[in-house]
Amino acid sequence: MPFEPISQQSAPEAVFEQIVEGVLSGDLPAGHTLPSERELARMLGVSRPTVREALKRVAAAGLVTIRQGDGARVRDVARSGGLDLLPRLLIRNGELAPDVARSIVEARAAVGPHVAGLAAQRITDDGLALLASIVDDLAAEPDPVGQQVVALEFWSAVVDAADSIAFRLMYNSLRAAYEPALPALGAVLEPEVGNIDGYRALVDALRTGDPERAEGAARTLLEPATAALLDLCRALADAGRDGAGAAGDGVTGSENDSGSTDSGDGD
Repeated sequence: MPFEPISQQSAPEAVFEQIVEGVLSGDLPAGHTLPSERELARMLGVSRPTVREALKRVAAAGLVTIRQGDGARVRDVARSGGLDLLPRLLIRNGELAPDVARSIVEARAAVGPHVAGLAAQRITDDGLALLASIVDDLAAEPDPVGQQVVALEFWSAVVDAADSIAFRLMYNSLRAAYEPALPALGAVLEPEVGNIDGYRALVDALRTGDPERAEGAARTLLEPATAALLDLCRALADAGRDGAGAAGDGVTGSENDSGSTDSGDGD
């Protein structure tokens, strides 16, 4: 990939961003060895300590391994990366990546009910009061995007009630990936965020302390939007394949046209 010189003002961050983008885009494929620190410093117009600091961050993100005398080697993102990469993977070149979006929707559908089940066993009276208050806020919110934001706060409170740091961190990463797409998802999510009775049913289920009832209420709340979101992901993936096929046909057609013209000139 072409490396571009950068200013000194946030040099380590800029070097980090260039390398991460190269890895996630595939320009720096798994198994590829990066140029030496000296060479990267020359190409980017920065100091070797700046490159070294950026490489340490890239390694900490699980994207490269650094071995003395062997340089930095790119790792397989799917096997070594963390959930913090989801926001970067979801939007590629300004467009939604349908396969990544599908995986986020599937994770949401699978994790939500389980977290609700844990919350039913651990939620406090204060937690129940907070959830009831958030549902009231959701009912009063007129803006579709605003409704989605309030709904995210509802699920954040459910995750807190589950008292699981693993699910808390997972939720943070999924939310960070999901939030930039909120304006585009208003119509798809309206049946869910507008289902005030569904949210109240989930709060009532949590109040009983019955994990199975809470899981069922969460699943019922999430399922309609899950199905709609998965349909949307499939449509986007199909459109992408059709577009790629049309582009390929256009190239082939141009080549055939060119060949026919040449043949005619020869006659």
